[in-house]
Amino acid sequence: MYRNHRVIGILAHVDAGKTTLAEGILYTSGAIREMGRVDHQDAFLDHFALERERGITIFSKQAVFEWNEMQVTLLDTPGHVDFSAEMERTLQVLDYAVLVISGADGVQGHTLTLWNLLRRYEVPVFLFVNKMDQDGTDEEKILRQLQEKLDVSCLKFCGYHPEERAQAVIIPETDPEEISLCSEQMVEEYLQSGELSAGSIADAVSDRKLFPVYFGSALRMKGVRELLEGLSAYTLSPEYPEEFGARVFKISRDKQGNRLTHLKVTGGILRAKQMLVADDSSGEDVQEKADQLRIYNGTQFRTVQEIPAGGICAVAGPVRTYIGQGLGAEEESTIPSLEPILTYGLKLPEGSDPSSVLSQLRRLEEEEPLLHVTWKEQVQEIHVQVMGEVQIEILKRVLRERFDLEAEFENGSIVYKETLAEPVLGVGHFEPLRHYAEVQLLLEPGEPGSGLIFQSYVSEDDLDKNWQRLILTHLEERSHPGVLTGSEVTDLRISLVAGKSHLKHTEGGDFRQATYRALRQGLRSGKSILLEPVLSFVLEVPTEYIGRAMTDIQRMQGSFDAPLMEGDNSILRGSVPAAGMREYQREVLSYSRGLGRLSYVLKGYEPCKEPEAVIRERQYDPEGDVPNPTGSVFCAHGAGFVVPWNEVYEYAHLPLRTDFLEAAFRLQSGMGEQERSEGSVSSEQLCRILPVGEGKKRASGAVYGQTGGAGENLNFISQEEIEAIFAQGRKNQNKKENDRRGYRRYHRGARRPEGSQGGSASGQSSKRNGQPKKQCLLVDGYNVIYAWPELAELAKQNLDAARDRLIEEMRGYQGYMGGTLILVFDAYKVKGNLGTVQKWDPIYVVYTKEAETADQYIEKTVHEMASEYEITVATSDGLEQMIIWGE
Repeated sequence: MYRNHRVIGILAHVDAGKTTLAEGILYTSGAIREMGRVDHQDAFLDHFALERERGITIFSKQAVFEWNEMQVTLLDTPGHVDFSAEMERTLQVLDYAVLVISGADGVQGHTLTLWNLLRRYEVPVFLFVNKMDQDGTDEEKILRQLQEKLDVSCLKFCGYHPEERAQAVIIPETDPEEISLCSEQMVEEYLQSGELSAGSIADAVSDRKLFPVYFGSALRMKGVRELLEGLSAYTLSPEYPEEFGARVFKISRDKQGNRLTHLKVTGGILRAKQMLVADDSSGEDVQEKADQLRIYNGTQFRTVQEIPAGGICAVAGPVRTYIGQGLGAEEESTIPSLEPILTYGLKLPEGSDPSSVLSQLRRLEEEEPLLHVTWKEQVQEIHVQVMGEVQIEILKRVLRERFDLEAEFENGSIVYKETLAEPVLGVGHFEPLRHYAEVQLLLEPGEPGSGLIFQSYVSEDDLDKNWQRLILTHLEERSHPGVLTGSEVTDLRISLVAGKSHLKHTEGGDFRQATYRALRQGLRSGKSILLEPVLSFVLEVPTEYIGRAMTDIQRMQGSFDAPLMEGDNSILRGSVPAAGMREYQREVLSYSRGLGRLSYVLKGYEPCKEPEAVIRERQYDPEGDVPNPTGSVFCAHGAGFVVPWNEVYEYAHLPLRTDFLEAAFRLQSGMGEQERSEGSVSSEQLCRILPVGEGKKRASGAVYGQTGGAGENLNFISQEEIEAIFAQGRKNQNKKENDRRGYRRYHRGARRPEGSQGGSASGQSSKRNGQPKKQCLLVDGYNVIYAWPELAELAKQNLDAARDRLIEEMRGYQGYMGGTLILVFDAYKVKGNLGTVQKWDPIYVVYTKEAETADQYIEKTVHEMASEYEITVATSDGLEQMIIWGE
């Protein structure tokens, strides 16, 4: 069946006559016996009651026919802009497209959108200029418009002929010499033979170097046969790989409620009862059985046992497939470029259960992912996103017919988005009792329209690959609210630059919490920008009203080019924020007395013109958004406590990867790759990005020294720097009360609550000049490991694991006792070692330099710090104990 098969889609601006052309094609090919009409509500493909009542195509449909031994699967797509997302999904499975243009209206705004989408998905195109039987249509004018606005290679292959044509229908009416200029292959062929073969033309069409144009009238069946002959002569049957692959482009349900997965087989053969393998959101393989294969033709279908490559079918059985999914060897499809710009709250009837309604809407969201169904906890409402008012009416009807739900949509507003103006480092920590995860994310502004891009710079030596994959999965699995209005964030590069797990206590959910908190904390710490949707518009009004139109666009804070004069009308082109265009269509019809025409498409998202007003209106409180916290959870006294976003940098256990932040600033300022190691971000920038704790210390050079690249474990500080810190004392002690837990937080040497026992031998703090000395505990690391039976046993198997375990125990001990804790490990046998001090907040881990033992380091430190600190030493070395008592 599929030896000479094509998948051809029909696209058009609404009211261009697309469905009528589809009826004409099916009737001419003999697929249907009678040609239906949209206005008679009996079109073969518009078989849903809603479509027949409104006279528009809402859902994409499938028909099959044959012509000149060419087998075709015809996909009819929605033309109304409100349902253009359904159309865009269909583009990804087309071999060729027929773009229908109204001869009376020419190239409209949505036509340009369709053309750009066809170019994006690299679909070869035939053009059919319809309604040429209407008065005032001009072939040459329209052809010139096509070449100016779409492509110079739009060339006429068949004009409008009210009478039967005398010549062969497959011969182009454009001069062959002009057609040959579209490709080098045709130029050579024409110069050698003086003519062009159908194969050469087909190659040029397939390569999108030539776009045949046919003029006609689908209603009067003029030009339809010529178009079919052209499709037969100038298209090629695609070649597919032998390995099985398929792409899902639609989810629907039949009259019995069975879930159907519409897909195109892009390789190999799909057989009934075959297991379909795909990756789920966590990267694991998911298998579902293809219980039944259906080939639809309008409302009817027939079941088959197999579908070869190139075929379109509906599969019954799978319940976890989704639109855009790649099965087998096929990759997932690209992110759609069309998206909703309006959001509405759903007003439910009295007595309705929001949870059951939410479940029903989730089913609709499977079929239309861009609905973005969400539950707003703050206002206890279900919200959906839509393309326009017509889609709202259709949704109300669908809810009534499918779920017997009389619902209304209210509080319609523009869909805003948020992004960042400059890079920022986000830290998320989740450590309630017996849980642990920490994540650091670098957030960088991306290109406009790029969406969210995720990547990892962490070595597998620092964080296991499975944990890294899980973090990236959590970032990708959902949209993330910003901190200005709670709108979705976009146009960001989000990089994992550090992470830490616990051998015993880390679970998958811990990294979900840490990841979300890191992203929110970064957004809260950075400089966010509110984005609003901007529309590209074309406004045509009688020249006498052009002044009014220009004034209106300026009032909406839009921009436009100089008006173009065409007869008695003037055409204005430009862009304007979507918020001002919501009701402007009616206004244009009113002041132009029905003679004006306005069309617009989404241009993209740009910085909001009046962000303060929008933020004030939304009244979003990022701290009150309980499901999306900005703070982190740390552990002390055996219980977790919440640290607000602006203090998380001070509590972070891992060294802050400000080296990545510096590199991001340099790249943003235009420095090239060779300049990464040169220069430095200013201290003012770092203090603004990291406003407290380590950010300020890093900017002033007080804590971190030279930092490494992405593959290094930690950032280090020198011995001189840590001694300077001790000399300065602990000036930034944290004495804030924790409202939720009711006890005092303390860290990094903050003073213990009254009544707690100190670390000195006597349990009492000695005084100097009438003031209590600061507490310091020095721990001989390897000495304690081998004196601690559990750690000694672990050290026999893995010394690194024992050392990490001791570090974690000491961090917990310091969190309980307070003061300064220095954990010292021998590294005197490492040749050339200069000695390092690692900051494992809230403790310091020292590795001694070459030829310096831990005992020597401890003795020196006690001698130098005894005047300022009350020092306790933890060691089982009797000689060392005597020396310390002597000091």
